[in-house]
Amino acid sequence: MGESFSFQTKLLHNRWKIDEYTGAVSVPIQHASTFHQADFDTFGKYDYSRSGNPTREALEATIAELEGGVRGFAFSSGMAAISTAFLLLSKGDHVLVTEDVYGGTYRMITEVLSRFGIEYTFVDMTDLHEVASHIRPNTKVIYIETPSNPLLKITDIRGIVKLAKANGCLTFLDNTFMTPALQRPLDLGVDVVLHSATKFLAGHSDVLAGLAVVKDEELAKRLYKLQNAFGAVLGVQDAWLVLRGLKTLHVRLKQSSQTALEIAQFFAKHPKVEEVYYPGLSHHAGHSIHRYQASGFGAVLSFRLADEEAVRTLVKHVKIPVFAVSLGAVESILSYPAKMSHAAMPKEEREKRGITDGLLRLSVGLEAAEDLMADFSEALAYVKASEAVS
Repeated sequence: MGESFSFQTKLLHNRWKIDEYTGAVSVPIQHASTFHQADFDTFGKYDYSRSGNPTREALEATIAELEGGVRGFAFSSGMAAISTAFLLLSKGDHVLVTEDVYGGTYRMITEVLSRFGIEYTFVDMTDLHEVASHIRPNTKVIYIETPSNPLLKITDIRGIVKLAKANGCLTFLDNTFMTPALQRPLDLGVDVVLHSATKFLAGHSDVLAGLAVVKDEELAKRLYKLQNAFGAVLGVQDAWLVLRGLKTLHVRLKQSSQTALEIAQFFAKHPKVEEVYYPGLSHHAGHSIHRYQASGFGAVLSFRLADEEAVRTLVKHVKIPVFAVSLGAVESILSYPAKMSHAAMPKEEREKRGITDGLLRLSVGLEAAEDLMADFSEALAYVKASEAVS
């Protein structure tokens, strides 16, 4: 249904628009954990909710359609989606990972996968030569974040896909920051797209969820078998909340992205901000590549103050953003990667990647741009001159 519709319209008008049995315009929440089988020899479509549930299926089919894949999978968290996808690897395999990856992913790779004999290498994926030189005969997955978290580095998706296909590797891409509204990795050749649906897809800081989408039927069968075996599936109430959040994804992301650009430009001119990381700024190292492979710059940016003391001062005086972990909500969220999203990463590893004690990440919400800029301007006024860049 609606194959010619724009993405914006597909968010509302898809096969789940109306319940076929009741005409309801909201997907029914099916709480059943088990389903009666009418025939002794032939089971129905659903038997046990870990293996399949009508409400979860609605979300899985919706994200597959929006990402342009053949099948979607809903998990209990973003890390559950990522971890289950990594179960496609076996002992002796090697994974190549973007260096400033999300802290939870870093922890999963270094502390969990390593225990099962899976090797890993972190590389700067903005440099295709660097990536190519680290591919080994046993490399099975190249794991991408673009824009990366928290430095918003941009990876050339098509370039990585070419390298991967030439070396028989799968490509995984965390699309949490962009969502399919702004970036469609499967169309660029990526094998598995991953999301923390907790963030922009759900969008209201009220659900924990993860999603994966694949374009290949055989890979879909393998991932489903792992989803069913591992069992970290999304509950039906949370699936419904993500479905509801998706309906407003376009307007939320459009507004937040527009404000994010204004705030990035504001920070770029402020004397107490040392550096701004946002692909929408023309001087950003990945600006041109991102424009080529995405249709917008997103609502997340990072900026660097002189040190931790400057951060403490700003956080103490800023009023509008919530100071918290997570991102992608209707309210702006200010985070401190060194102690929040990347706390699992040792300090020396963080600093090697540019995740300094002066770095802050801002997920821009739906507040008025002028209110946010006035709030930050007032808070930055309390940052001592000695804390600013000389």
